[in-house]
Amino acid sequence: MNLGIQSRRAAAIFVDLAKRQPAKYNFAPLGEHCIFPNPVNNKIMNQEDSKKEGLRKAALYYHEFPRRGKIEVVATKPCVTQGDLSLAYTPGVAEPCLEIARDPALARRYTAKGNLVAVVSNGTAVLGLGNIGALAGKPVMEGKGILFKRFADIDVFDIEINSEDPDEVIRTVKNISPTFGGINLEDIKAPECFYIEETLKRELDIPVFHDDQHGTAIISGAALLNALELADKEIGGVKLVVSGAGAAGIACANFYITLGVNLENILMVDRKGVLWEGRGDEDSNKYKQKFFRKTAARTLDDALIGADVFCGMSAKGVLTPEMLQQMAARPIIVAMANPDPEISYPDARGARPDAIMATGRSDYPNQVNNVLGFPYIFRGALDVEATTINEEMKMAAAKALASLAKEEVPDSVKRAYDDMSLTFGPDYIIPKPFDYRVLVTTASAVAEAAMLSGVARQQIDIEAYRESLREKVDWSREFMRNIYILAKKAPKRIVFPEADHPKIIWAASEIVQEGYARPVLLAKSKTELLQHFEELRHSAEGIEIIEPQNWPHWDSYVKEYYRLRQRKGVTLSQADYDLRNFLYFGTMMVQQGHADGMVAGVTVNYVDVLRPALQIIGPKKVGKLVAGMYLLQHERKTYVFADAAVNINPDANQLVEITLLAAEEMERMKIEPRIAMLSFSNFGSVRSPETDKVREAVEKVRILRPDLMIDGPVQPDVAFNPDILAESYPFANIKRRPNLLIFPNLDAANISLRLVRHMSSAHSIGPLIVGLAKPIHMLPKGGEVENIINMAAITSVDAQSLEENGR
Repeated sequence: MNLGIQSRRAAAIFVDLAKRQPAKYNFAPLGEHCIFPNPVNNKIMNQEDSKKEGLRKAALYYHEFPRRGKIEVVATKPCVTQGDLSLAYTPGVAEPCLEIARDPALARRYTAKGNLVAVVSNGTAVLGLGNIGALAGKPVMEGKGILFKRFADIDVFDIEINSEDPDEVIRTVKNISPTFGGINLEDIKAPECFYIEETLKRELDIPVFHDDQHGTAIISGAALLNALELADKEIGGVKLVVSGAGAAGIACANFYITLGVNLENILMVDRKGVLWEGRGDEDSNKYKQKFFRKTAARTLDDALIGADVFCGMSAKGVLTPEMLQQMAARPIIVAMANPDPEISYPDARGARPDAIMATGRSDYPNQVNNVLGFPYIFRGALDVEATTINEEMKMAAAKALASLAKEEVPDSVKRAYDDMSLTFGPDYIIPKPFDYRVLVTTASAVAEAAMLSGVARQQIDIEAYRESLREKVDWSREFMRNIYILAKKAPKRIVFPEADHPKIIWAASEIVQEGYARPVLLAKSKTELLQHFEELRHSAEGIEIIEPQNWPHWDSYVKEYYRLRQRKGVTLSQADYDLRNFLYFGTMMVQQGHADGMVAGVTVNYVDVLRPALQIIGPKKVGKLVAGMYLLQHERKTYVFADAAVNINPDANQLVEITLLAAEEMERMKIEPRIAMLSFSNFGSVRSPETDKVREAVEKVRILRPDLMIDGPVQPDVAFNPDILAESYPFANIKRRPNLLIFPNLDAANISLRLVRHMSSAHSIGPLIVGLAKPIHMLPKGGEVENIINMAAITSVDAQSLEENGR
């Protein structure tokens, strides 16, 4: 199933309507909220009403256009020929049917069962809407399906059961359970939800999980663990007040007990007030029963006197600033009422500046969002074929989330939330929902807990599993796997001239931990750089730090650089000056053999790295060129674009060099190059100087490397279409999909690269500079830590190759 999220077009469409039909629509002067049209005869709305009306219209449009609903079923196998049809359906489909009849466990091999979850609801407790019925809850269940797919690549069928009878819900789920690998119960009111989940968990052999209970408990539990650490409070001694005694409130209280909160220190409050012994309804709900206390407290106000923690799953406004004043020092407030918390974030912080606060809202710090839990919990459970989701797995999920919040936040996550200051502290106690690392951390923790607790049918290598999860969220890891393996065999000394940049510090620490290279960092002051490592909480162990001004080879570097450049206008004093630029000094380290390669560019432009590389290192052969190639992945297929960085308008001979250099680099990476020489013409259909140089280059490459699969000039759409090639150009030596694309000039290559990246989900690494006598690779200015690590590994492998070839 592909859960395609419709684009956010509604707001733009309304604005466009207003511009095109100004007489029909007017706008109240409400600043940024004034983007949605109101009929002329309506009264001007206030800001809040206007915002809500705008959201209502946008949401309705989003769900209706361009295709109704939010999900669709997409085939994962081809079905375009009669042969495909005979395999997808009769007669071929009989074979997997017979295999499954023989061994039901094979359903996970031959069907989607192992990656398919049912999101089941009867619509009796939908978000903050209450009992609106099964059908009215369907948009929520479809939305849940989107989240499963978006965050954990899990397929979903939403199932709306039109019954409030818990036994009928149970029967329905049991009868359809063979279809699924897991059951996610959603928006079912208490206390029926407890009975339904307990029964299904007992009678089914697949994971059953009521997210409204356990998802909220796990995420808020992670927040609680970190908040207690920051507040310097022991979990076993805190006094905790729970506001709300429904499914989420009871589940949270139970989970907090599992985490270490003392049951006797919990006071629970419902609509009638504190659950106190003697109230008269102690036996009315067995799930609440254990939370009745011998206490003089009768109201929430009473319960909060001296309390360390408030946990709310009740209603907007039940918590007042005056109540917070009565809580203990450094109180922890987890206010999760939906859609508005029990007290607003500004009011809470205004009353208690020392408070650590979390809410369910994304516009305040520390959002307790269930999407941090259920996709990854099911991912881990499905991948080990767990028979249930037990307490050990829930505990593992909470602790994994709490631990992740203490790690450094990637720049891509910071940018997604427009907050480059994200770091563990009172305003960041749980990871952000769009932090891609949650998948790796939480799913692997859940899978490992399932195996250790004996509920996993499959035992897996947990480290290999973590790596497979990383590949789901970081495309480069799949492509880079061979590079990583090669780099680890003989890690080389790679110099980083921009050592004081936080990304270089982070990357260097990771490179050492992974074993891809031996980083050498250039710094004005080793002491200050080590302090910088400590401030950023990264280890400098295994990293060599050099102060160029104190380098024992400084004088010999100056003399050698002067020798290389003396007939290019460089004097001895200029040589001394130039080498004070760390980019030049780092390049000289490589040239002199004191480093095996260099990676730079995160703070400068490409030319600032390329210029010293050309001046000091130079091409492999005198008079030959260097070129720039990008590695690009699109739809899990890897391509190389060349030359996309250096040569503006290469002639035929230069195209030959570019092609051979790129092909050799791919072979070093253990990738077979399959080359298409691109043009606007197909195999001479149009003759011009531009196409003639491509044709000439193809002929020369064939002479020099007859083993390479290469052809051209060819248009890219033809090169990628085997049917057109077979029908119209059967002579073409493009027998498999090309992966090395050689462009006729820099304009075509660079424009194509940027268009593909912008208009699709393609990702790229580069540019890699090929043709230099020694490996110097450039980073895009402001590049990500992951890219720095990847380039270091590639540089290390290139250095290994030079060493093997006797250079």
